Amino acid sequence: MDKHDNNENEFYRQVKLPAGDLHVYAGEALFGDLGGKVFEMANNNLQIPDIRYMSYTPDVHVGVGTCIGTTAVWDKDRAFVSPSIVGSDIGCGMRMHLTNLDAEQLRDVKTRRKLVKAIASRLPTEEHKRGHYDGFRLERIVTKGLHGLPKKYVPDAYTPRKATSLTHVEHSRFRFDESVLDRVPEAAWHRAFRQLGTLGGGNHFAEIQRIEIAEENRGLAERWGLFDGQIAVMIHSGSRAWGGAVNQVSGSEIAKLMRKLGMGTADPKLIFAPLGSEAGRTYVNLMYSALNYAVANRHLISYEIREAFRDVLGPKFEMSTLYDLMHNYAWEESHEDRELLVHRKGATRALPPGHPDNPEPYRETGHPALIPGSMGTASYLMVGRPEGAANHFSICHGAGRVRSRNATKQLVPVEAFAASMRIGKEHEIVVNHKSLEAILDESPQAYKDIDRIIDSVVGAGLASVVAKCRPLAAIKGV
Repeated sequence: MDKHDNNENEFYRQVKLPAGDLHVYAGEALFGDLGGKVFEMANNNLQIPDIRYMSYTPDVHVGVGTCIGTTAVWDKDRAFVSPSIVGSDIGCGMRMHLTNLDAEQLRDVKTRRKLVKAIASRLPTEEHKRGHYDGFRLERIVTKGLHGLPKKYVPDAYTPRKATSLTHVEHSRFRFDESVLDRVPEAAWHRAFRQLGTLGGGNHFAEIQRIEIAEENRGLAERWGLFDGQIAVMIHSGSRAWGGAVNQVSGSEIAKLMRKLGMGTADPKLIFAPLGSEAGRTYVNLMYSALNYAVANRHLISYEIREAFRDVLGPKFEMSTLYDLMHNYAWEESHEDRELLVHRKGATRALPPGHPDNPEPYRETGHPALIPGSMGTASYLMVGRPEGAANHFSICHGAGRVRSRNATKQLVPVEAFAASMRIGKEHEIVVNHKSLEAILDESPQAYKDIDRIIDSVVGAGLASVVAKCRPLAAIKGV
């Protein structure tokens, strides 16, 4: 495909494809490394009727039907909704907690190992194990989100001066037509119940990190409650089996509708439906139930991590919510007085100060945008800039894979992985697996350079860095 570009700066290109224009936010080297497949997939996506805008973030890489790192936009009154542009793990996203610990308190690697062991004992990381939770009903979780959790799992909900669990989140509850829940098979209810409060495998993780504030945003960082050397906890997980069931139920209905209407592209895995169709409405409502599940899932993971810290360090340990936000979804947004349906697949919303969609605690400052690196490399806290309106306030969601899981296992020596994790050294990044072979496909060598990704976002004027977060320990599922 012809990749002629119209440069406005070195971090943005408007790529002319046969089906329409693709906006790519990436530095020259990252752009040059994009293979033809990502443009082929974009061209298929641009064939969906009435699409208004489509872009890639610098971490873009090939996915199923649609690349991870995609933002796709329709006018609401002419919108199509696409499970392929939402992604298979509906509601997958990031959560970050601030603690009252300084990095010096975790300087001893033995302490970090105790913490990892304690977290692993409380937080199920294997597929067949269930969470250690009781007293909740899954129906309340998928309909009420965080508000469906028993009080004991939201300990600050009724202490307004300290509360962050329900206020410092992108959305604590999504409302929808609950009658669609009857379409979810009984077996999926059982499996999703067992998986609530679990990480899952792949690139999902919980990580203990050390904060380094960016000098140019020190004032903002301090308003968010950050300090240099502060210990933070970052979590990456999604909707688990519930999201999978939603995709299975709606995917077949949408595919059937597409055949009936004679719609489609060269990629049979790219599915979409008019927002106003029964299949489209059903998917959106079920998707919202998965978003409720996802935010509650991350909350329960953080609850168990807090309890594990207290097991090791005592009851004076504190852990408050900085922010929880998602990067796989489609929802209605207003941009320049236009009502739109915005899809983000592996793309993070980063709103600037003063934007009305910021939650109240972040209305004046803009909310934290949580950007994880690969295991063994830094993650970032960012804040959106007004110029981000050009990309509907979408930025990257991570480093982005540079090679497949199988290729990583074949090409990356375990010794290289161990070196990147500083195994055996004072500053070792402690992991919960005795054998690195079990998680080799998640090694830093499988991902793009996160610093180059962040440089592209900053260079394009979409967001700025508030803090860098260095990993001290990581908990991975299998």
